[in-house]
Amino acid sequence: MDFVSIRVITGDITRLVGFYERATGVRAHWSTEDFAELRTASATLAIGSTRTVPLFAPGSSRPAGNRSVILEFRVDDVDEVYRNLTGFVEDVVKEPTTMPWGNRSLLFRDPDGNLVNFFTPAAERN
Repeated sequence: MDFVSIRVITGDITRLVGFYERATGVRAHWSTEDFAELRTASATLAIGSTRTVPLFAPGSSRPAGNRSVILEFRVDDVDEVYRNLTGFVEDVVKEPTTMPWGNRSLLFRDPDGNLVNFFTPAAERN
């Protein structure tokens, strides 16, 4: 078994895909107007519109309701990324901070309220 992606359901796919393209610098691959993927070397962030939910099971997912998952992206320099996102990301939860385990993390919310962590591992900051 391979873990391949996280899928986020949204009521405004154009807005959310555009947000993640800008925040990550990764260009989305659109399969249809209701589904796009941001592919990296290690994982894929899939974004689907609410119109895709009934294909799985009607009412099984709803946008902007997450308060338990953190989408995490490893970056080379979290402080530089933070400077580049200043004025773009509207809901910064925690500015770059060195965590007790050594990683430097930036926490913010995407336009749907999903929590995002951009981090640089301690070993890469030395």
